[in-house]
Amino acid sequence: MSIHVQNIAKRFGHFVALDNVTLDFPTGELVGLLGPSGCGKTTLLRIIAGLESADSGQVCLEGEDASAAHVRERQVGFVFQHYALFRHMTVFDNVSFGLRVKPRGQRPAADKIRQRVSELLDLVQLSALANRYPTQLSGGQRQRIALARALAVEPRVLLLDEPFGALDAKVRKELRRWLRTLHDALHITSIFVTHDQEEALEVSDRVVVMNQGRVEQIGTPAQVYEHPATPFVYGFLGAVNLFHGRVQGQHLHMGADRLQVGHHGFETGAETLGFVRPHELDIVTDLSERSGIEARVERVLALGATARVELSGAGLDARHRYEVELSRERVAALKLDTGQWVRLQPARIRLFAPDELRAETA
Repeated sequence: MSIHVQNIAKRFGHFVALDNVTLDFPTGELVGLLGPSGCGKTTLLRIIAGLESADSGQVCLEGEDASAAHVRERQVGFVFQHYALFRHMTVFDNVSFGLRVKPRGQRPAADKIRQRVSELLDLVQLSALANRYPTQLSGGQRQRIALARALAVEPRVLLLDEPFGALDAKVRKELRRWLRTLHDALHITSIFVTHDQEEALEVSDRVVVMNQGRVEQIGTPAQVYEHPATPFVYGFLGAVNLFHGRVQGQHLHMGADRLQVGHHGFETGAETLGFVRPHELDIVTDLSERSGIEARVERVLALGATARVELSGAGLDARHRYEVELSRERVAALKLDTGQWVRLQPARIRLFAPDELRAETA
């Protein structure tokens, strides 16, 4: 089922939770709503579910206006961050609950309910735990049971609000891979809320990046990461190094230093901010090299196949920090020492006007 939200606005007192949001969620897609706490992503999810009403705007399900429809009429499955399982019920009873409380005319027969629950427990790979209680399950198992319960009523849409937020990092990683596999098998239109950038990029077909009640960018994980539309998206999707200077030809000048920026579309003398991800920076130990910015090595951290080099600026920029991600082989070849002066050279840099950055934080 497709979902379309048109000009959705929502305030809580003076706080603007959603500011005229319009989005399309095509049938069968798994879409991640990504953004910091308070950006409006959970409010939007609850409005789609019918758990919250918008101040203005429309929610259309499969082309029909469902703005005034009761939550039961929307045929939406909702999975909460903290499971919301009934502690006094077994796993089997939790999953079957939505089926057993249906009106008599819509309620399946007891044998059909048992069959449906058994199929779902097989699907989430927990059929052996049917007679256990939630307190006897791990966090990951509880979340899978919560998902099975949401699927039991055969929803047309599946909505997940920070579904892995209460789990540790290892279990989160395992469950998000499992969720992606499950979605590929079911092809149910799904929207999930997260503030975890890696989670959204790994699981989603498309990502909606939100900030301060507005949509910053929509695209595939590769599009939003490789081609961020705004400074906020660039900074939110992973670590970033910031370079502040003025454009002169194909260089960004910062005092005595300069960075090669290529074609950029800014006028000569324009004040700009350069964004560079850690893996897009290289380190040159030859200080006679003119291109690049001078920096001082603060420490080198070996992290698996890669190493992270933390550096500080020079002169008036001494309090500024930079981060470079290199292969361990490259770091070993450079023979870096704490306190050593080097030059940083970006392989790729994206320029923004300072006004764009100020607009993000206004």
